Amino acid sequence: MTPEPNADAVAERILQAALGTIDLLAVHLGDRLGWYRSLAGEGPASSSELAVRTNTSERYAREWLEQQAITGILVLNDDGDTRRFTLPAAAAEVLTDSNSLNYLAPLARMFAGAAVQMPALLDAYRAGTGVGWSDFGEDVLQSQADMNRPWFHRELERALNQAPDLVSRLQAEETTIADIGCGAGWSTISLARRFPTAKVTGFDVDAASIDLARVNAADSGSAVEFEHIDAAGLPADRFDAVFAFECIHDLPYPVEVLASARQSLRTGGTVVVMDEAVADAFQPPCDDVERLMYGFSLLICLPDGMSHPNSAATGTVMRRATLSGYALAAGFRDVRVLPIEGFGFFRFYELLP
Repeated sequence: MTPEPNADAVAERILQAALGTIDLLAVHLGDRLGWYRSLAGEGPASSSELAVRTNTSERYAREWLEQQAITGILVLNDDGDTRRFTLPAAAAEVLTDSNSLNYLAPLARMFAGAAVQMPALLDAYRAGTGVGWSDFGEDVLQSQADMNRPWFHRELERALNQAPDLVSRLQAEETTIADIGCGAGWSTISLARRFPTAKVTGFDVDAASIDLARVNAADSGSAVEFEHIDAAGLPADRFDAVFAFECIHDLPYPVEVLASARQSLRTGGTVVVMDEAVADAFQPPCDDVERLMYGFSLLICLPDGMSHPNSAATGTVMRRATLSGYALAAGFRDVRVLPIEGFGFFRFYELLP
């Protein structure tokens, strides 16, 4: 049994959390103001040089540069006349390289966007209501897409190849694939690249996400199509596979959507769900993955789910038994975990009709 911490230990933990919050919000400033990108692409800079490059205030740039140096992200080069600050290569990858699996600047953007809604969240927590996805604005919308993009773009093919039986079924001619809750479309685009002979369509209930997905597809040269519909209304007997990437836990009515996905399958079709790889049971204290997922749930996913009447109110921390319960209620006969490892914080399930 873990001994109960004393007050000093608790106070130290809260202080460290406050320092981490400062760092996260400072990362958000550097990301949105273009300061990291300037340092990465144009080299070291003084506060005046950085301000000119990015059309921002020198006084604010100076304070930010100093904070980033004292917290250990930037390196100070002081020749006695001018202080210049360098963004090391490792930090540049994490904070500016949108193709890297280590790209985490969007994480700061997501939590900063959620914090803006704190007054609405307090009201929702008191009344048992919610804060809808569209209320969180572009920072949250785009940050989720930007964080997931390198994983879909670089790793989805390798991940799916760990389930060769599934892949072989989807390589047949005239295969049709649905990607429900597709968001900004990166999963849909990656599925189409993996299965080039298939017809792949992305579906999402959020109009802004569909607009963004269409732009992303056009910019990527992808021929995938997107439809702005509720996945509970999928057409019957149309798809050989329905994928649901990191969205079932967000759905207010997951049983209805999964039932729709099931009836949309052709004979021999399958539903694949990718969701958070949380523990099978609630057994605190938990690891960092679970701590992060509860953070998403408290501030974004649960309030979004609760913004609908009679919501399932799943939250981000959807354990295996919860998904299995939804699937069985939707008419599936079984749920199995696919042998896919090493794909971020996620686990893949196959729902057997």
